[in-house]
Amino acid sequence: MFAISRKQHAPDIVVIFCLGLLILFGFVILASSSSNLAATQYGDSYYYLKHQIYYGLSLGLIGFWCASKLFYGTYVKRSLSVWLLVLSIIGLLLVFTPLGLTAKGATRWLALGPFSFQPAELLKITLLIYLASWLSFKDHAQQSLRQGFLPFAVVLTVVSGILILQHSTSPVAMLILVALIMYFVSGAKLRYLGAIIAAGLFSLALIVAVTPYRAQRVLSFLNPEADAQGSGYHLLQAKTAIGAGGIFGVGYGQSTVKYRLPEPIGDSIFAVAGEEFGFVGSVILLGLFLFLVLRILMLARHTPDPFGRLLLIGFGSIITIQVFVNVGAMTGLLPLTGTPLPFISYGGTSLAVFMTMMGIVVNVSKYTNK
Repeated sequence: MFAISRKQHAPDIVVIFCLGLLILFGFVILASSSSNLAATQYGDSYYYLKHQIYYGLSLGLIGFWCASKLFYGTYVKRSLSVWLLVLSIIGLLLVFTPLGLTAKGATRWLALGPFSFQPAELLKITLLIYLASWLSFKDHAQQSLRQGFLPFAVVLTVVSGILILQHSTSPVAMLILVALIMYFVSGAKLRYLGAIIAAGLFSLALIVAVTPYRAQRVLSFLNPEADAQGSGYHLLQAKTAIGAGGIFGVGYGQSTVKYRLPEPIGDSIFAVAGEEFGFVGSVILLGLFLFLVLRILMLARHTPDPFGRLLLIGFGSIITIQVFVNVGAMTGLLPLTGTPLPFISYGGTSLAVFMTMMGIVVNVSKYTNK
């Protein structure tokens, strides 16, 4: 058992500043990348930008403010963390009911009247809160097979299975990797980590082998030129856009590849940014992400309790991994996954969730050892 001090000081302004810059950059590049698409589909060049502000930023600000004010020690209660995870799992299951919304060949959204959201995005917060709470109270029990490894593996298996049924492969891989990082930091034995990694890689290979569209993504990643107008088109256009940007970019709003680039407002938005702002702009954007994550990890080092420390490590890890997966897919380092770029890509649920996550980070920063 441990106690979380309620003695607080001013929040970390650096995290807030980085968050503001990332959101601002996201709106700037979204306005450019979505203008032609929005004008064609809705007759309003700023439709997607307005939608992101109305449903992403507004909800995100509410989530950020509430999370920054609510004492983070509240989440450590096992009853609350378990219920948050259970509600998220129920949301994932409701996707398979008439409330589920299918788009682009996948059923991942819940439609509630005029609103729709992805329960899998909420899982990025609730699963990490649950794991931080569970691992922080386990002391050295996570080194035990029965009390540590098996419960950990069961939770990951249940969550992963539901997400795989939604055709959400990359979120599964990212969440498992973040969970393993938290498990390792909490003191788990390396052989348990190795067992989960081996099982995960085997399962991933099996899933790819039995689902043709996943196998096709891997093949197009290995040789996109083999089907330049088909499965390899997306990757080749993304690399063309980034390459066309050169050192300083073609100029804001001057991208031409965005007119033929699949998902220019979603997972391909980094390619548009690379074309318009060039290598320098891309490095600045990635540097901002890196600075934010390093700041979060620095706060984790100065957090006196294991729960807050694990929570910040989890949040920093999910941002890092998601940025790496998105940028890696656009540059040809990884297969295409459909993973959005945090704070930048279009998607109200994603923006609101990550802003709420940063609200929790800000709240933890008020209780760190200066």
